[in-house]
Amino acid sequence: FHKVQTRIVRELEKKFSGRHVVIVAQRTILPKSFNRSAVQKGPRPVSRTLTAVHESILEDIVYPTEIVGKRIRYKTDGSKILKVFLDPKDLVNVETKLDTFAKVYK
Repeated sequence: FHKVQTRIVRELEKKFSGRHVVIVAQRTILPKSFNRSAVQKGPRPVSRTLTAVHESILEDIVYPTEIVGKRIRYKTDGSKILKVFLDPKDLVNVETKLDTFAKVYK
């Protein structure tokens, strides 16, 4: 769906008079103790793990640009802050949407 996502987002933002639009795909998370039936053989696919699904959702949210780096900062009270570094060449297009990306991913 990434092929048409850029066009759809642009059209929806025009229709909703400049509001930010984010499209996220529906993904399935399978538990660690996933048992396959006799029809489906093999272990749990990597694309269905919790970590992989969260990574994919983050990529969907920031789609027109690419993620070039990530840092996790652990505070003394146990909370975590995820810093995501986006591609600097797309900064002009994405700069206005950064607050929206942060609110959506929380």
